[in-house]
Amino acid sequence: MRRCSSIAEDLVDPLFGNPAVDAAVSDTAWIQAMLDFEAALAQSEADAGLVPASTAAEIAAACRAASFDVTDIGRQSVASGNPAAPLVRALTDAVSADAQQYVHLGATSQDVIDTAFSLMARNALDVILDDMSMVAAACSALAETHRHALMTSRTLLQPATPTTFGFKAAGWLVSVDEARALLKRVRFERLALQLGGAAGTLASMEGSGVGIAHRLAGHLGLAEPVLAWHTDRTRVAELASALGVAVGVAGKVARDVVLLAQAEVAEAGESEHGTSSTLPQKRNPVRAVLILAAAERAPGMVSTVLHCMVQEHERAAGAWHAEWETIRELLRVAGGASHNAAVLLGSLHVDPRRMAENLASDGGLVMAEHLALQLSRPAGRSVAREVVRRCVEESIDRRVAFAAVARADPEVRLHLSEEQIAAALDPAGYLGSIDELIQRAQHAHRVAGAHG
Repeated sequence: MRRCSSIAEDLVDPLFGNPAVDAAVSDTAWIQAMLDFEAALAQSEADAGLVPASTAAEIAAACRAASFDVTDIGRQSVASGNPAAPLVRALTDAVSADAQQYVHLGATSQDVIDTAFSLMARNALDVILDDMSMVAAACSALAETHRHALMTSRTLLQPATPTTFGFKAAGWLVSVDEARALLKRVRFERLALQLGGAAGTLASMEGSGVGIAHRLAGHLGLAEPVLAWHTDRTRVAELASALGVAVGVAGKVARDVVLLAQAEVAEAGESEHGTSSTLPQKRNPVRAVLILAAAERAPGMVSTVLHCMVQEHERAAGAWHAEWETIRELLRVAGGASHNAAVLLGSLHVDPRRMAENLASDGGLVMAEHLALQLSRPAGRSVAREVVRRCVEESIDRRVAFAAVARADPEVRLHLSEEQIAAALDPAGYLGSIDELIQRAQHAHRVAGAHG
C-alpha cells in the first residue's frame, strides 16, 4: 500500500518545521499511533481474559501502518467524521474471521484518536525538549562567556542603564528553563490514555474496564487518568499552553536578536545569516525571523484549543474535531521554533566591542540615574533630580556629551569631587547585582538539569 509522505515535503512547511517533529505528527505517524492503541487494547483485553491470547497477537501483527492506504482512509473518514472508524474497518478486514469480533472491542473512535494524539505528542515533545535543552545550554554558555561584556540596556526601545550581554543571556536562560519545565510536566505527567467507550462508562467491557484501562496505560507508557476525559480537555489545553509558552520564549530571544542585529546596532547576529535576492549588503537574521513567524502563529492555535474546552455533555459536536489539526500544527510550529532557536544561539555572533561603542555613543546619558543617586547623598534627592535633569536636557539640546556637561556643572562640582564624578559616570560601576543574579540563573539551570 502507498505510504503517506511527511508533511514537511510541502513548499513552505520546511521553513517552519523540524523534520523529526514533522515525522512524529505526519499522517503515517497518526495511523501508526492509532494502530498502536488497537494492538495494545487487544493485548490488555487478552490479559483480562476477554480476548484469546492468539487473537490478540494476530491483531497486533496486523497493526502496521505500511499495510494501510492512508489516502483511502482519509476519503472514507468523511462519512464517519473521523479517521478512526475507517481504520478500524480496514484493520478488521485485515484479520481472520475469528479475530474480527475482537478488534476495537469496547472502545470508541475518540478513545483511539485521543490516545494516538498522546503518543504523537510524546514523540514530538521528546524532540522539542532535546532542542530546548540545546537552547538552554547555549544561553548558559553565552551568560558565562559574556558575563562582563558591557552594553546598553533598553526599555521601551530606548537606552536605559548599563548591563552586560551575559545578564541578558541569563534572562533568556531562566525563561527557557521555565518553558522546558512546563513541557516536561506535560510530557511525563499529562499525556494520558483515553478509554471510556461510547459514553465514558466502559459499559461494554463487562465490569473489566478499569483493569483493562490500567493495563492499557502500562502497555502504552501513558498516564492513567481517573476517568475518561472525552469532554474534559484540560490535558489538551495544558499541552497547547505549554507549547505556546515555549514558542513565545523562543520568540522573545529571536526578537532581541533581530534588534541587536540591525546594522545601526550590530551588537549580535546570526553567524549563518541569510542573503537578499536584491541587496548584496544585507545580512538577514533568517532563523530569528522564522522563530518570530512561529511566535505570531502559535497564540491563535492555543486560543483555538482553549475555545474547544467548552464541550457538550459526554461527547463534543465539533470542538473535539477542531483540535486535531490545531494540535498537530502547533507541535510542528513549536518544533520548528525550538530547532531554529538551537541553531541560532548555538552559533550566535556577539560583538562586545560594538556593544561598548554603542554604550559610549550617547556621551554617558545612560549614567544619569547613577549620577542622580550619587548626588542625592550630599545634596538631597529633589536637588539631585533637578540638577541631573538640567544636565540631560542641555546634553540633548546642545548635542554635547552628558559626561562633559555634568563635569562642568557647578552644582555637581559643589557636591562631588572629580573622583566621585568619574565613578558616577563609569558604566562598570553601576551594574547592581548582575554577577550574583547570573550565578542564580546558572544554579537554577544546573538544578533543572540534575532533575532531568
